Amino acid sequence: MSALRKVLVVDDDAVVGKSFNRVLSNKGYIVTTAQNAHEALKQIREQEFDVVFTDIKMPGMDGVELAERVKSSRPWTPVVIITGFGTTENESRAKAAGVSDFMRKPLSPEMIEASAAKAMAAPVLSIVPAPEARPGEALPAAVLEKQNGYKSLALALAAPFIGLAYAVLLPLIGLAMLAWLGGKALVQSQAAKRAPTYLKNVALFFAAPFIGLVYALSLPLVGIAVLAWSAGKAMLANPKGRKVLTALATVGKLVAAPFIGLAYAMLMPFVGMVMLLGLGAKALVAATRTA
Repeated sequence: MSALRKVLVVDDDAVVGKSFNRVLSNKGYIVTTAQNAHEALKQIREQEFDVVFTDIKMPGMDGVELAERVKSSRPWTPVVIITGFGTTENESRAKAAGVSDFMRKPLSPEMIEASAAKAMAAPVLSIVPAPEARPGEALPAAVLEKQNGYKSLALALAAPFIGLAYAVLLPLIGLAMLAWLGGKALVQSQAAKRAPTYLKNVALFFAAPFIGLVYALSLPLVGIAVLAWSAGKAMLANPKGRKVLTALATVGKLVAAPFIGLAYAMLMPFVGMVMLLGLGAKALVAATRTA
């Protein structure tokens, strides 16, 4: 054997450690012993071992838990369980922890040597880091495909919000640009003195459809209101009619409330735009007078 292999034997029985030392020391192994799991973990933190043999039944931390701790911190280190009290539950836990082998007491020199050789021959778990691209070097195709998949998923999730932002912002940006260009052209034109009349005509032009819509919506309502007023006036003359009229008024308020709220929601932006246009016109007129 070209290099000495380091073996850690964990057992509260000193005879077991001496047996391993007697069998393996002449076979190219350096045997270190520990009386319990805590001492073994200290040894493992201080140096590397090629294989760890641990008894399953020890005071404090048992061998299975020690195997779990070793494999979690050094998954490449083989761990062999020594047991004289083997149970299905313990073996299942040990296998889940990734132990390499089981040895059942009583131990013989042949068993010790064969188990050590088997553990050394087991494949070593290697941890391969993720590939990194050097400057000027393209990433592997698999990595690029994975990254493109993440980008596609992100774009698919963001698409509705991007579309909503465009739908909301573009009309406002367009109106702002038109207002800015119109104001710039108006200030630079020779007809700046006629700005109030021009702005009034523009405002009437834009407001005409809405005024017509208001008339179309309001005239039937005005007619209904006149009829309702006449009927209400007649009902007020009758005591029973007054009660019925009060009930109808309450129902009418309940029915009209959503439509009133909708009307506010639809008209307030236009009212705000008209007010802004009016303030802009006043400021423009003041600027032309002082020029």
